[in-house]
Amino acid sequence: MSSEGILSQAPPPADTRISYGSDPLQFIDFYFPKGNTPYPLVLFIHGGFWRAKYDLTHAGHLCAALANAGIATANIEYRRVGNPGGGWPGSLEDIEAALQSISTAANNHHFNLNRVAVMGHSAGGQLALALASRGKNLRGVVALAPVSNLRRAYYLHLSNDAVGGFLGGTPAEIPNKYAEASPSQLAISVPQVIVHGTHDDTVPFAMSGTYVKGKRKQGENVRLVELDCGHFELIDPASTVWPSVQQAVLDLLKRVAAIYNQ
Repeated sequence: MSSEGILSQAPPPADTRISYGSDPLQFIDFYFPKGNTPYPLVLFIHGGFWRAKYDLTHAGHLCAALANAGIATANIEYRRVGNPGGGWPGSLEDIEAALQSISTAANNHHFNLNRVAVMGHSAGGQLALALASRGKNLRGVVALAPVSNLRRAYYLHLSNDAVGGFLGGTPAEIPNKYAEASPSQLAISVPQVIVHGTHDDTVPFAMSGTYVKGKRKQGENVRLVELDCGHFELIDPASTVWPSVQQAVLDLLKRVAAIYNQ
């Protein structure tokens, strides 16, 4: 089975679900490691080019795998294009609200609020990087094949012009929205790890290469992990590249602990 098949496989059940808003789509599924140690926490933002038809279900596999590796995970659902309030900026506002709700959940579960990172795949990578540019209490970000340059993505017509639907227009019509939503134009102060497959035909690898070069010129702390794979292997714990993806997350959390002495 190809890694794209993970989109239709039932994931392991979450340990608990909490709501962070009144909309039925505003909830978080948590996966916890065994034991009572305060674990690091990774917020995961699923992809699907911001469209309503793609939900968080498939991300449960990745979240469960990270929990088995000793990382608490929060699989975030959010309103998307096609849902009332979804699109830009509503989708990111949901992610921000989810992050704010985490501190309440920490009182009942074993994770360390001083070791919280965000992770996202594809369009979720865009949201993860955007959150990292705004989010307080985040210590790092891992973006898997992220749509990191929205203007470039628009001109590449990625996923049948998904960017125009997400932002609500073209770069010429709404340049300010492209500027405020595109990670390539945002200042990100926390450590970043960009993971991308060199055979990705959904979001081109070159986008991440250009992103990392630009960010390094700006003095940001960013690392690029190149893997010999396509788009969906990055979120499939059964793929041959998954150990490298998981190690990238563990390495970031280790660096975070050293930087913040926590």
